[in-house]
Amino acid sequence: MNPDAYRELKVLEELSHNADHTQRHLAKQLGVALGLTNLMIKRLVRKGYVKIVNLQRNRIRYLVTPQGIAEKTRLTYEYLEYSLYLYRRVREVLQQRMREVGERGGKDIVLFGVGELAEVAYLTIRGQGLNLVGVVDDRVAGTTFLGLAVSPSEALPALQFDAVIVSSLDNELVGLNRLQELGIDRARIIVMEQRGSQIHPVLPGASR
Repeated sequence: MNPDAYRELKVLEELSHNADHTQRHLAKQLGVALGLTNLMIKRLVRKGYVKIVNLQRNRIRYLVTPQGIAEKTRLTYEYLEYSLYLYRRVREVLQQRMREVGERGGKDIVLFGVGELAEVAYLTIRGQGLNLVGVVDDRVAGTTFLGLAVSPSEALPALQFDAVIVSSLDNELVGLNRLQELGIDRARIIVMEQRGSQIHPVLPGASR
């Protein structure tokens, strides 16, 4: 699923739940700029998926049309198919990388980011007989993930580990940059990289 289709799905979902959403609220929910949200809504209106109704001078309502409901259903199915494919590919790639860590004598792994890959990574770590010794995420530091306390990134250098997995596809470059700022050896960082619909491991020391 390409980013534009995913954003359209999220807009249609949000408007289906609440037709009175403002563009500013939608932008915040989607994590995109207000201008991009405006363009997405205009595109959905042009396609016939959303209808704008003027209620008052300064108030409008966005109604998802029957065509929009059908498109939301189609996109939801496409997203589920993509998610299943993504899960399988991520697990395959992580299994290979975890085997490499084990072959080098490593056992202790840290997850950087409680993202969509974190649970997949956890299952892979356990399946390879390795140990999850820490979870780091500045956004949710102080909470817990699978029974482990989530620490701020500043705590990472003090942990004893053999490899750290950047467990988010959306913010992998941010995670990589932050790890390098903390002085973590690039050879110990495992980053997943998306190219089109494929997922590839970024090998230690490889240029991006």
